[in-house]
Amino acid sequence: MTHNLSLCQTLIKKASAAGAKALFLPEATDYIASSPSESISLAQPMHSSPFVLGLRQAAKEASLAINVGIHVPAPDGKKLFNRSCWIDEQGEIKAYYDKLHLFDYGNLKESNSVEKGKKIVPPVETVLGRVGLLICFDLRFPEPSLSLHRQLTQILTYPSAFTVPTGIAHWEVLLRSRAIESQAYVIAAAQVGAHNEKRTSYGHSMVVDPWGKVLLNLTGEGQEPEIGLVDIDLKYWGEIKEKMPLLRRT
Repeated sequence: MTHNLSLCQTLIKKASAAGAKALFLPEATDYIASSPSESISLAQPMHSSPFVLGLRQAAKEASLAINVGIHVPAPDGKKLFNRSCWIDEQGEIKAYYDKLHLFDYGNLKESNSVEKGKKIVPPVETVLGRVGLLICFDLRFPEPSLSLHRQLTQILTYPSAFTVPTGIAHWEVLLRSRAIESQAYVIAAAQVGAHNEKRTSYGHSMVVDPWGKVLLNLTGEGQEPEIGLVDIDLKYWGEIKEKMPLLRRT
């Protein structure tokens, strides 16, 4: 986790120097373990985790908001929560969301170590606008994003770690679909490259506008952490909703 924190601190400095107001980091930015038992053993409470405390301090120093995916122990200590946190530009944790839909596919059984979340969290007011927090496999289910759409969410976040086969097949079309039906910006920071002998992530961090246009696609060909810059235009968001009101007619 020390290594990952150092990488994040470098990205924070790059984003701040480029004039960004917020930085979006992937799912499980703190670590990706090689087994369920290792993952559970590494999880630390959000408010005392050195990784989170380091990010909070860096956010405060850079006056930069951060969305980041982490692991925290569940109350019974037997499993953990896969969590997305919003750290504001003062370094305070303003909101967090625990992943509702767990990824059980092939040999990857997230439910072996992760306890599913209990609820969709209302959008949080941020320096960028109203942000709705979701995570990775939630992307395959339109109901959470539509619930946030009804709460006038302007930006949906999906910090992710898609597998390579599912990423090639479905990543872009799912992100564009959620953006179009929710009429919101979709920001999906994604893990990339090999984590261990068992796990490789697809990458292709992406930003999609409320009309479904891809504004950013980081290919991850170098398999190294990188950032991309996108302008979030809330006036455009309002124009889309005004021109095409999506009110249920059934």
